[in-house]
Amino acid sequence: MAKQKYMVIDINLCFDCNNCFMSCKDEFVDNCWLPYTDGQERHGPRWMDIERGERGEYPFVDAVYLPKPCQHCADAPCAKEFPDVVSKREDGIVMFDAEKAKGCKGLVDACPYGAVWYNGEKNVAQKCIMCAHILDGKADSTLIMPRCAHNCPSGAIIYVEADEAEFAETIKAEGLERYMPEVSDNGLLWYKNLYRWTTHFIAGSLVKDDDCAVGVKVSLKGAATAEMETNYFGDFRFDGLAPGTYTLSVEDKDVKEVTIEKSVNVGDIVI
Repeated sequence: MAKQKYMVIDINLCFDCNNCFMSCKDEFVDNCWLPYTDGQERHGPRWMDIERGERGEYPFVDAVYLPKPCQHCADAPCAKEFPDVVSKREDGIVMFDAEKAKGCKGLVDACPYGAVWYNGEKNVAQKCIMCAHILDGKADSTLIMPRCAHNCPSGAIIYVEADEAEFAETIKAEGLERYMPEVSDNGLLWYKNLYRWTTHFIAGSLVKDDDCAVGVKVSLKGAATAEMETNYFGDFRFDGLAPGTYTLSVEDKDVKEVTIEKSVNVGDIVI
């Protein structure tokens, strides 16, 4: 089997610079790469979309960004609904037949990730093709990776060629996850530190004698358990939490019960 062509996106390293988005536009707007895909519309479609989110409450606030191209699912929902239009290459890249996708607006709704766009100018459904034309050596380019990965200044997007067994070790070693695994738990797009987008945190501060309580043990009990020491400012933060009820303990003494549906700041706890 051919090596699979993966992309890994590290949420911690994305700062919403939009270089990936602009690189995608530069590669496909006013360029025709048939039979891979026709040109992309200049305005509207975002084959490399970047969703923006925010977690927490002042002063514990996270700005979070999720680059979201086609996930190139191993069991693509769009392929199940339109098997005559969608195919998967030997290297795992999911492709649309550029001719059969004409007039096929149903492909847009067939993608639970919202990664399929309709080109009204050319009357065709389109999406990220992972720059397959470049990877196949069909473009006048010395690149050996998708444009988005090549132009990411922070290294948030990494291109990897590996066989499935080899990449399975990478998934385990780096804690990689699929976005919306209930839709597709395997494919070519994987995320690192995805918890910042999909989970919540409980943060707060300990105060003792009207000053920051530094180096004090704080424990979390509930659906998840964890333990840490407050930092120089007396702050603590437990991340990667699912909605639910948790108990905060300070030096093994329960001090506060917290029910969360989103990330929260419990404020100052005087000890």
